[in-house]
Amino acid sequence: MSEASNAVPAGGGATGRADRAARRRALASKYALLPLRLFLGVTFVYAALDKLSDAHFLAGAGDPASFVSQTQAAKAGGSPISFLLGPALDHPTLFALAVAFGELAVGLGTLLGLWGRVAALGGAFLNLSLWLTVSWSVSPYYLGNDLGYLMAWTPLLLAGTPYLSVDGYLARRADRDRARGLGEDHVKRRALVDGGIAAVAIGGAGLLSGSLTRTFGRDGSAAPRQSAAPVSNAPVSNAPPPTVAAASVPVGGSAQVKDPATGDAVYIVQPKAGQYCGLSSVCTHSGCAVDAPKNGQLYCPCHGSRFDAATGAVVNGPAVKPLPKYAVTKDGDKLTLGPQQG
Repeated sequence: MSEASNAVPAGGGATGRADRAARRRALASKYALLPLRLFLGVTFVYAALDKLSDAHFLAGAGDPASFVSQTQAAKAGGSPISFLLGPALDHPTLFALAVAFGELAVGLGTLLGLWGRVAALGGAFLNLSLWLTVSWSVSPYYLGNDLGYLMAWTPLLLAGTPYLSVDGYLARRADRDRARGLGEDHVKRRALVDGGIAAVAIGGAGLLSGSLTRTFGRDGSAAPRQSAAPVSNAPVSNAPPPTVAAASVPVGGSAQVKDPATGDAVYIVQPKAGQYCGLSSVCTHSGCAVDAPKNGQLYCPCHGSRFDAATGAVVNGPAVKPLPKYAVTKDGDKLTLGPQQG
């Protein structure tokens, strides 16, 4: 029998098995970051839509689940960047929306692999900010999830999203253009323009979906909040009526207390000298907590309703019912919240 008849068929034997194993390892290495990318992308898209659909996230300081309440807690809790939180507390709705839509942009960019390193940088920045604020007081540190997410963005920040992605498609097309002899300036310009077009398209879709989520979002009924319905027939609490110092409620200003019957926040206001009343913080449109009175009005950050700070009447919708009103009595230097009126 000749030596040729004893030869191992191509692709068989130990050499063939080794080649196949090497190809599998190469394929696994190539797509090693894909599970992490899918997890981060889906999580950030979900987190953004969850925030935008939750009435409590954009509620005022009277809602402990709101962005402004959590930011206030972070500032009071010793956040190392508490000195930077002033603008966020001055414009909480703007910053809350920036966080939510920023998460949406990061999630979509990561999932689709468009400008992957930029998306990873944005995700890392968001988680770094959250770690230094709302997660900073978590002890021990490993129970807070934002630091873990920050570390999870690092591989994508270093490697980008070159496979199964828009970035990968643009890179392969750029290589083909170079092979055709097109100039480098032309190749880079085309990649930048097409990447920008894709970003605008994806960003537009994200803004539309986010806006629709805000419009048709859930009302947060599962959260520990009370209904905006009148509660004049609610059981009377055994807790004493809340009081505040009269000096803490200047003309045009307010102080916040809680309705002992419902637990809802109530603003005690003095619209004119010597005239006091209480106004519920619960918007009559969808149950969000309105912001404290400012410039003679109370503003609901969820859908833009405004109420008169003297009477609780609707200044502009979508709310159609006034804020529930409470009696307030003055005894010496103290103001006491009375029962809800009407």
